[in-house]
Order: sequence, then C-alpha cells, then structure tokens
Amino acid sequence: QVQLVESGGGLVQAGGSLRLSCAASGSIFSINAMGWYRQAPGKQRELVATITSGTSTNYADSVKGRFTISRDNAKNTVYLQMNSLKPEDTAVYYCNADVITIATLLVFPYWGQGTQVTVAS
Repeated sequence: QVQLVESGGGLVQAGGSLRLSCAASGSIFSINAMGWYRQAPGKQRELVATITSGTSTNYADSVKGRFTISRDNAKNTVYLQMNSLKPEDTAVYYCNADVITIATLLVFPYWGQGTQVTVAS
C-alpha cells in the first residue's frame, strides 16, 4: 500500500503565494517521476509540473516563471511553490507519483486526494 498526502492549499489573494507539499508513504522501494496536476470546475485535469528522480523539471506554459517544483528524495516528498498567483490558478491540485513498490518491484502511478487552492481577485 502506498499513500500520498497533500497539504498547503487554501485561500489567497491574487499576487500571493502558496506552497504545496505531498508526502508519499508505505511500501515504497523507490519513486520515479513525481508531479502536480490540477482540475478546475468544469474542466479536465491538466498537468502543472513534473520532476524526475534526477530532478529534471517540466512545466505547463501557464505556470512557467511563477511555479517551482522540487523534491526531497530522502523524505519521498514533492513540493510546489506557487508565486504570483492568479484567479485562473484556482483548482483542486493533485499530487502524482510513479512508485516502485517493494512487493512487486513494478511501477504504478499513485494519486493524492487533492487540495483546494482558491485565488481571490
């Protein structure tokens, strides 16, 4: 069993900042890529940012220069620093991790439960 637990969401004024965290726990052998996705009401889930185990990063064009993804491999944790937030960033943010489990030594994707980010204009 693997669990991903997100934290750090909330309500912020436009132009403000938030930092999301996502900690993975359970029967983890190792973790490959980790990432953040978001889903706004009435819209499909979209990629925000990803980071490989080697710390190469990829960002959606809409967040480049404003958001920074990072990870702490010793803690199995991924972070998303969000600056200069805009009302259009309002969404439920989900953490994703490609986990190699101890039991199978196979890679499976796991998702967190989501954390709400609301940016007021």
